[in-house]
Amino acid sequence: MNLSYDIWEMLTGIVIFLLGANFLEEGVRFLAGRPFKLFLKKQTSNKLKAIGSGAIVTSVLQSSSVVNLMVLAFVGAGIIQMENALGIMLGTNLGTTVSNWLVATLGFNFNIEMIAYPITAIAGMTMLLSNKEGRLNHWSRLLFGFAFLFVGLTFIKSGMQDLIKETDFAQLNEQPAIIFLLIGLLITTLVQSSSATVAIVLSALYVDAISLLSATAIVLGAEIGTTLKLILAAAKGSAVKKRVALGNVLFNTINVLLLFIVLGPVNRLITDVIGIKDNLIALVLFQTLLNVVGIILFYPLLRPFGRFLEKRFISDEDETLFIHKVKVTDTDPAIAALEKETAYLLYHTAAFALEAFNKKVTFPDQVKITRSFASKKLMEKYDYIKHQHGEIYNYIAALQRQVNDKEITIRLLQLIDAARNTMYAAKNIKDAWPDIEQLSKSSKDQKYNYYLLTGERVTSFFEKIIPLVFEIKTKNLFEKITVIYKFIQENYKQMLAELHREDLHKNLTELEFSTIINFNREIFTCEKSVAFAVKGLLLTGEEAAHFDELPGFIR
Repeated sequence: MNLSYDIWEMLTGIVIFLLGANFLEEGVRFLAGRPFKLFLKKQTSNKLKAIGSGAIVTSVLQSSSVVNLMVLAFVGAGIIQMENALGIMLGTNLGTTVSNWLVATLGFNFNIEMIAYPITAIAGMTMLLSNKEGRLNHWSRLLFGFAFLFVGLTFIKSGMQDLIKETDFAQLNEQPAIIFLLIGLLITTLVQSSSATVAIVLSALYVDAISLLSATAIVLGAEIGTTLKLILAAAKGSAVKKRVALGNVLFNTINVLLLFIVLGPVNRLITDVIGIKDNLIALVLFQTLLNVVGIILFYPLLRPFGRFLEKRFISDEDETLFIHKVKVTDTDPAIAALEKETAYLLYHTAAFALEAFNKKVTFPDQVKITRSFASKKLMEKYDYIKHQHGEIYNYIAALQRQVNDKEITIRLLQLIDAARNTMYAAKNIKDAWPDIEQLSKSSKDQKYNYYLLTGERVTSFFEKIIPLVFEIKTKNLFEKITVIYKFIQENYKQMLAELHREDLHKNLTELEFSTIINFNREIFTCEKSVAFAVKGLLLTGEEAAHFDELPGFIR
């Protein structure tokens, strides 16, 4: 048989295997996604539970990457502590071996395609004909994915068997183990699935293309390669996400290097002492032992290792801008820092809102937007704003426990109100983003022109209100904010009038008109929230109360 055909057959098998894993993951995630997330959240009260939950969820989902990405999100939201997140990741490494045990025991010792082909055909047809949002479709997707794993394995085996007949692998097996480790790292980096790498290695072992020692070295490389997806997911995320990704990389790399040093003795332990003569079983047992050793090694170190990671990626750009520099016990400096932090939360929200409309705001010279924030994508900016808001809230809560002065307490309540309303404004823009995208790309002039008009309105609003934030100590702030308050009212009425123009209304469907109505309301609510935020930040308690009593404001 032609050599190139054999290689293409193997590559086809790898792609089918990866597609199967993807379909399986999608099916399970839909059918039990929320319960698994809740399970992970609840089972992190201690390190042992965290490891167990990571292993269980990964063994069912059959994707350590999916579980690790869940963990990344939970840690970023402050739901899971660092040491327990690391425990879950140790568990995922063990859980991912379950599919390899299935492949090793069922995929080679039985004529598995006799079962896999009918399941693929029936489940695939059901998936195509059923409602895409229904449970039947997702059950079919799950079964299709599971069967596709073995269909892919059949192609890999067949290609490998033909390849071995036409290629002399004797010289390859003479290469040092480090070469095979790098091969495993490269393959897993490319296919982004350690299970696919192990399936390839099992096929090579099955036809005696490589030795068990070489195969175990490839598995070691795969353990490092599988961390890439998490690194990419955390690369532009918050500091805490980077720490989790670093922890995962260090876990796997240290564990692999330690096992690599004793690779020969461990192989002899499995084949001679334990007495495993089947190379396929020996390989997956090696992978299981690798991860069990990792758990035993790192379990006692999770807390100090977590503290070590907490000290990484600390910089002014990753954390808050001002409040992290001042202790809450220093009340007056703390309030000053809090006011500046809240002001910058407003600046960030203004930049986020205007970027959504492809606009820019000219900040006063004193405002220094960090490079870290400026370089983020639109929705990454929103995540940054959420993180900053959370830090402000926690800081105020800590500060409230330190003070008994009534005047300071009132001021802190104002700042809570300012931060909360700023966050509401950012959320309004996030919720309006699908409509902004739709209107900005519309082929209908009425919709596109309404997008342009709204962009000008939002720009004009922020150009009026942002300079006020630096006027905390100046007079007539109440009057200036009241003018902006009236500007928002007039703008809203004007935009409503624009909506009900006959030539605009008659050229839009009911759905399109409803979309624009809701979009207009989101923008108005954003501006209203910003006005209330500035009120809380700049006005005295008495002035703020008077502002709330102004007539005619649509709440």
